[in-house]
Amino acid sequence: MNGYTKPQPITKKFFTPGVIIISTVALIGFAVLLARYIFGLGAITNLSNQYPWGIWIGLDVALGVALAAGGFTTAALGHIMHREKFHAIIRPALLTALLGYTFVALSVATDLGRWYYIWHPLIFWNGNSALFEVGMCVMIYLAVLYIEFLPIVCERFIGRINLPGILHLLNKPLDKLLRILDRALDKTMFIFIIAGVVLSCLHQSSLGTLMVIAGPKMHPLWQTPVLPLLFLLSAISVGFPMVIFESMISSKSFGLKPEMDILTDLARMVGPILFIYLAFKIGDMVIRRSFVYLYEINTASVMFTIELVVGVIVPLRMFLSPKVVKSPAGIFIASCLVIFGVFMNRLNNFIVAYNPPYSFHPYIPSLGEIAVTIGFIAMEVLLYRAAVMIFPVIELPNGAAPKTKYAIKGVK
Repeated sequence: MNGYTKPQPITKKFFTPGVIIISTVALIGFAVLLARYIFGLGAITNLSNQYPWGIWIGLDVALGVALAAGGFTTAALGHIMHREKFHAIIRPALLTALLGYTFVALSVATDLGRWYYIWHPLIFWNGNSALFEVGMCVMIYLAVLYIEFLPIVCERFIGRINLPGILHLLNKPLDKLLRILDRALDKTMFIFIIAGVVLSCLHQSSLGTLMVIAGPKMHPLWQTPVLPLLFLLSAISVGFPMVIFESMISSKSFGLKPEMDILTDLARMVGPILFIYLAFKIGDMVIRRSFVYLYEINTASVMFTIELVVGVIVPLRMFLSPKVVKSPAGIFIASCLVIFGVFMNRLNNFIVAYNPPYSFHPYIPSLGEIAVTIGFIAMEVLLYRAAVMIFPVIELPNGAAPKTKYAIKGVK
């Protein structure tokens, strides 16, 4: 791309005042997570037989999967549709998706009472379960993401392996292995890219199927047979805004200029996608006449209105504005609103709308659940920062490229 070098590691100091604060949050979350694994779910959660899932499933899993959609949407745009201009954002989006799905898997294990049985779906198949399809797709897609990231690892370490001491005997074999792996992946990567897009569409929609099964336990404002389609459309809608959000935050964090020539074109695509999602959302309400529940002023109607107006209609209008899509602040705010809208959608579907019979009190997440959720987010941020400082993920402007190669112990 004009004005930019090829992707390369960022040479910045890892620990800053902000990173230290995030590290503290991550350590607190890890401590609570450790307590959950030692003492069980009942020790730190407010989950019960009536509310078997909480924010760890509603947000950490359902929202996490949706926000990681930038991985498959940018892969489809850059590789399948051959929009070469957008290749610069594919690697950061891939890394975000990889970390997102890694913590989705960790969140599922954390929410399971017997977390050490998380491998059971691989052996004990239950084709009648919607969660079986979700679990299999997520596990396979997570493997695909790591495979898609392998060429970046090869690019980083080929010709640069310099293990110390007796380990130097492994330098040539490891380098040869990386070169063989790189050539093999270069010829077969298209298979994994297509598989990743297909698998993402499958499990994004199947999470909606899970809530369809809930039936009358869900509020009519959200309970609909087309919920799988709405889940898929909302994930696609938040894919590009999440990429814009991540790109703007990374640029600010590393002192780089935002790639506005790319982000502006990306922002122009968000409006039509949001419009399609809004059309299906409104059309479903009209057909089912569920809008009558908005006449009542209660928690459900207020939360639904916030989700629809603030999270869809307002950013839709912003992304359709030529002035906004050319403004760094404008597309950042609009992207934040779309992310907020999907956050509200998953929160509403899994927490607000879910009202099981025979429940004696509403579900309110405990401080432990909140600490683990925020801790996971902090850990993802730290791992993302570490990854872009080790691997060639982000393209740098000409003149901003490091003069010396980034080095870690044992690597040139």
